This record gives sequence, C-alpha cells and structure tokens, in this order.
Amino acid sequence: MIANQEAEQSVIGAILVEGDLIKDVTLRGEHFTDLRHRSIYEAMRKIDEVGEAVNLVTVTTELNQRINQVGGVSYLSALAQSIPTTANVKQHQRLVLDAYRNRKTKEEASRYLTDPNGETLDTLMHRLEEYRGESIVEEETSIYETLIEIASDMITPPAEGMTGFATGYKEVDDMTGGTQRGDLIILAGRPSMGKTAFALNIAAHHCQQQGSVHLFSLEMGQKFLLQRMISAQAEINGQKWRSMSFSSADYERCLTAMGEVADWQLHIHENQQTVEGIRACVRESIRKTKETKPMIIIDYLQLMAPSGRHERRDLEVGSITRQLKLLARELNVPVILLSQLSRGVEQRKDKRPIMADLRESGNIEQDADVIGFLYREDYYNRNAEEKDEVEFSISKQRNGPVGNVQLRFRKEYGKFVRA
Repeated sequence: MIANQEAEQSVIGAILVEGDLIKDVTLRGEHFTDLRHRSIYEAMRKIDEVGEAVNLVTVTTELNQRINQVGGVSYLSALAQSIPTTANVKQHQRLVLDAYRNRKTKEEASRYLTDPNGETLDTLMHRLEEYRGESIVEEETSIYETLIEIASDMITPPAEGMTGFATGYKEVDDMTGGTQRGDLIILAGRPSMGKTAFALNIAAHHCQQQGSVHLFSLEMGQKFLLQRMISAQAEINGQKWRSMSFSSADYERCLTAMGEVADWQLHIHENQQTVEGIRACVRESIRKTKETKPMIIIDYLQLMAPSGRHERRDLEVGSITRQLKLLARELNVPVILLSQLSRGVEQRKDKRPIMADLRESGNIEQDADVIGFLYREDYYNRNAEEKDEVEFSISKQRNGPVGNVQLRFRKEYGKFVRA
C-alpha cells in the first residue's frame, strides 16, 4: 500500500482530540500523501513549536484562509469525532510511515527502470536502504538490555580512560570525563575571552585523536578559521597573517602544520544557520564516510536562525537549544555550542560570569548538560599580575561536579595551554 488514507485521518483526528499527542507523533509533513492532511499536520507542528495548545480552534486559526482548501472546519470536526480512542496513535503513525516507504520505493524503482545502469542501480540501492533504515516510531529499549550494556561497559572500560572524547586539557577531562556523546555543551563568555580559540583547540585535539569535527561557523569564514588553527599548531603570531611577514622558520612551521591539518577529518560549514541544515550536513557526512567519533561545534548560538515563528527572542533561543539537545541525542555526538553573555556582567564589581548572564538564559540552562564560562582578569584589569591566565568555570554539569580550571591563553597564537 502506497497511501493509507485511514491511518492519516486517524493520526490527525487523535491529535485534534488530545493535543499533547503532537509531542509523541514524530512524522513529517512529507509522510502524508493527502495534501489536506499534510497542511493540517504542518499547521499543528507550527502551533506546538510556539508553545500553544493544539486543538480545533488553534488549528483553524493557523490555517486561516487555507481552511477551505483542507475541507473546512466541518472536515476537521469529522476527523476528531471519528476517533473512538487515541490509544492506537502510535500504530497508526507506523502505518503512515510504511505507506511512505512503499511510495518512495516505487518512485525510485521507476526511476531506475527508465535508465537501468550501474550508477542508477547504486542510487536505487542506497535510497532503499535509507528508507528502510528510517524509523519514526522507535521501540523502547528494555531495562534488561540497558543493564546488560552497563555491565559490559564496566567490564571493558574505554581505552582512553574516560567515557567521552578528550579535550586536551587534563583538569577539564578529570572533571567531565571528556565531551560526552549526546551532551549539549555550552561554552560562553564575553567578547575577546577566547571562546572561538578554545573551541578550535578542542577541535584540533579531537582531530589528532582520529575524531571528526563538524565546525559550523556563522561569523568567520573557512580561510580565517584555518589560519587561526595553523597559528595555534605552528605557534605563529596570528598578526603575521595580516602583514604576511613570515620568516623562513615561520614558513617551515606553517607548512608542517598545514600537512597535519590536511589529514584531519575536519569539516567547516559556513552557510548553515538552522538546526535542520546542521542535521542534514552531519547525517550525510556520517553516512558517506562512516565516521565513528564525530563532534559538532557551532559558533555561535545568537547567530542561528530558528525554525517557525516565535513571539519572543527567548522562545526562539529555547527552540534552538532544545532542538540541538535532541540532535546530540539523535546522532549520539557531543554538540559544543558557543554563546555570548549579556552586558549585565559589565555592571558588576565581580565580573566573573554566572548562568544568569547567558543571553536569553532560561532555556539554555534547562537544555544544556554542561555550561562552561571563560573569564580573563586581564581583560578588565590591565594591571593584573597574570596577563595570560584564564579561568574556565564549569557552572553546570548534569552528571558531574562543578568547579574551576586554571588555563593559560597564549593570545598571540590563539592557543590555550595548561596553567
């Protein structure tokens, strides 16, 4: 069956009866074959994204002038009234997904038959595998299976001596166990504290450990970021990129560093501003290259574009951080998200940042697994005794301790080292 009209009607009717079910139904608009149902479902999604209740009134309001195109209020009412129970919604969404898979399989097979050759056959097989692997309604892992996994982890501890990916800073790794798969990690600070440099240092170390890094830069271009990474690797003063006044020794160290960087699994993306775009890039790369230790770094939160409409900026930010946390879990990767701080920190005598200084902080605090702040005393006090000392403060850690780690920032190289 390539279309299941009854299952589509049941899913939509169930949500109209019990609006909170929209949070459990994980279909996408494209899974619906009936354009009326697709429009209704996408309207429901938009309503839920802005935090409103999904019901007959809000759906009708969201559809607005399109209401007649989907059959009018009477059709929506009929869908709701036809549902004797909402208990079967998961089974019905599975039927919708099965029909979608069958429909797509038929389309791909038809394309192959119009031009049968080795290349189109490979494409066909790849697409079929993709549709077969797509799972919208997942079965819960049993308690017993999870206990077996925990026991296995205890018997065979990780070779690196930690459960996450090493950052390159022992004191940080001792507190966190490294950057953990599935975690949303916030790295925050005022401008010029070294957020980007610190993230690049972590990225470089991860690549050196045969990991892959997807760096989404919304502020700096690829060339400038690579120059900064080369400066840190080769210990070349970053100002020299402006004048191009390199000594022969500088030149040799740069070429050596370039050779190292060229071997890294480093992907720099400049044009993705949404969580959806980031997800698509990383999923495609993991599928193609079979990456086993991927990491995502995003620079930075306040430049990201939200999906859907939101009444306030804090709701937009909350939607983004919530989606990024779900993305970290979905792909089983650490997501390091850089964030600015509000200017309120400048008004205090003690300018060390706290979580309330995060711009639009409420949802960030809620969604993040780890929140770390960078603070440099010499940024505010030019007479500070330690000119290169940086305090990395872990202010939230869902599964570990909080505290401070002292580092040194060799600013001319853009390189953090142990204090």
